[in-house]
Amino acid sequence: MKTLMLQTLAALALITTSATAQDNPMENHTASYIAMPAAADQSEAFAAFLTGAAPIVGETEPGTILWFALQAEDTLAIFDIFADEEARNAHFVGTVAAALNQNADTLVAGGWDNGVMANINNSDVLSVKVPTDLYSATTATYIKLEAAPGKSAELAELLTAAGPIVTETETKTLFWAALQIDENNFAIFDIFADNSGREAHFAGQVAGLLNEMASELVAGGWDDGVVANVHNFDILAIK
Repeated sequence: MKTLMLQTLAALALITTSATAQDNPMENHTASYIAMPAAADQSEAFAAFLTGAAPIVGETEPGTILWFALQAEDTLAIFDIFADEEARNAHFVGTVAAALNQNADTLVAGGWDNGVMANINNSDVLSVKVPTDLYSATTATYIKLEAAPGKSAELAELLTAAGPIVTETETKTLFWAALQIDENNFAIFDIFADNSGREAHFAGQVAGLLNEMASELVAGGWDDGVVANVHNFDILAIK
């Protein structure tokens, strides 16, 4: 165990040095992720609603930097990046949010309160790979991570340092963001042109390091704390 921790700390020091050479291009940005179960027989209609929302977000929400509509069978999701907290607040009182509120009883299992609001995960952006070839992306992944007891700062440091590594080594990862939800909970969101990009990502340096360190840093370790929390989506629309 002592040898593993020494190796872990050495690896963390290496990627931290790499990260400090590049400022976070989305410093002070915020994010939100909402996974919503479609009401019975409403998956197709809900998907059409979210697909049609993308141009409205583009026209009416200058502070929403990125917006993704996602689908995994009967679960629909929205992931977005905002310039700051004010822009996120504006999004949730904007045209698309109002329309979703109005239609939630029909489209979303649980309606607005239990199907939408109860599933919002707001977060701060720790580190990113700036999007490239954004509109060629077809698939996305969201992974929620809970830090092991007393390891929040170290997990945050690893995720913060990982952005430049993804940028330098993963050409098929078209966007990558590390997020902090609260003191103990974190997430990773990324998009790929196809499944080969996802496979390359999970065989890459950052995934390898997280695998090695998960038993120390992530509640549940690699299998129960990381792999079990991987949610893959098809991308319906992007702003």
